[in-house]
Amino acid sequence: MSKFLIVGLGNIGNEYAHTRHNIGFDVVYAFASKHGGVFQSDRLAQVAEVKWKGKIFICICPTTYMNLSGRAFKYWQEKEKVPLDRTLTIVDDLALPIHKLRLRGSGTDAGHNGLKDIQNILGTDHYPKLRFGIGNVFPKGMQAEFVLGKWKDDEKDIVKFKIEKSIEMIESFATIGIEKTMSLFNHLNFEPNKN
Repeated sequence: MSKFLIVGLGNIGNEYAHTRHNIGFDVVYAFASKHGGVFQSDRLAQVAEVKWKGKIFICICPTTYMNLSGRAFKYWQEKEKVPLDRTLTIVDDLALPIHKLRLRGSGTDAGHNGLKDIQNILGTDHYPKLRFGIGNVFPKGMQAEFVLGKWKDDEKDIVKFKIEKSIEMIESFATIGIEKTMSLFNHLNFEPNKN
């Protein structure tokens, strides 16, 4: 059985739940929930194991706080012996508009502290990432408040829709590979009832 490591980035604690910065957690929780996975506290992360279509998915949400995500990533990658190209890290992205999702096989941290720590610990940026666009509509100097803020009411439908599409992308990544998944999804505008 081929094995995949699905890593959602976010911060633990109720004050961070369902904020823009925690969308990685929300996507991984939704993916595991769809496939009957149950999260339990384990070393450095909340962990769920999912079996689907002859594949095993180790789903983790690090409990180290965002800027120390690399420790959990590396521990579970090594423990489960998952090659880097079969890992997928789901992360919020300010540079992408809210209607976009972007899958890449490599790429810089783009100033994201969670990705920065993973890159530092792995010594490479060559690991797959699913970037969940959160937009950048905030007043000057208010970036931290925006990122750590909750979704606005008029964003909730598109976020729910994009979480569903993110699950499809994880499944596609595991079954047909990253290149085909990128060509299927990266160009789309994820607005409900517009595709």
